[in-house]
Amino acid sequence: MSEPEQDPAESRGVGQLGSKVRLARREAGLSLRELARQLSVSPSFLSQMENGKSQPSVATLYSIAQVLDVSIDELFHSGDAAPPEDADKPEAARNEAAAPQAHRRSLGVVSRSDMASPAEAFDREPRRLTVSRPDHRPRLEMDSGVIWEQLADSAPDVDFIEIIYPAGSSSTNDQKMMRHAGQEYGYLLEGELEVTVGFEVFTIGPGDALSFDSSVPHLLRNRADVDARGIWCVLHPH
Repeated sequence: MSEPEQDPAESRGVGQLGSKVRLARREAGLSLRELARQLSVSPSFLSQMENGKSQPSVATLYSIAQVLDVSIDELFHSGDAAPPEDADKPEAARNEAAAPQAHRRSLGVVSRSDMASPAEAFDREPRRLTVSRPDHRPRLEMDSGVIWEQLADSAPDVDFIEIIYPAGSSSTNDQKMMRHAGQEYGYLLEGELEVTVGFEVFTIGPGDALSFDSSVPHLLRNRADVDARGIWCVLHPH
């Protein structure tokens, strides 16, 4: 994603904005590279923006506010901001410094219809070992009310998540069926879910497990008056 070059006449305002973004990023426990990946921008652009050398588009600024769980007003507030003391540090050093601050964070409310799969929501890097604590997990809420919480980050082609379908919620607001390449495996812990896969419609309850080809149109609904919660594993070509 390309961004416009900074107008020198606006350098002071953009510099304050960049400092605010840096401060909010650190408070969220995100490294510069992690935030850039979630925003679909290059780390170099984000670094230049935090140091007042580039200006984000309105869309990118809105995405930054959502990912960091702050308001646009907070980013433009004229209060104290973090100085760019890490501007000259190697990227690896900045990532290492940010890693211990990681904590459970909201990735914002997104439109489920705009996402093919959880693969587009969470950061995934191949790791030999991952230990996930309940208060350190990225949490994503759909506009339909459905919640995805990343349980572990272990491989670039696997998503291991907890799903929560509040009473009356559905995969999408418009009830349109979803499809994406890959395979889904699910195990329901609580509640009930009506599952539609192609022309098949059935209900699963606590203890039920399922697997289906996610390239086939599918939709999950909670028609009950209690929340449904389960563990999901999504395999997708990467």
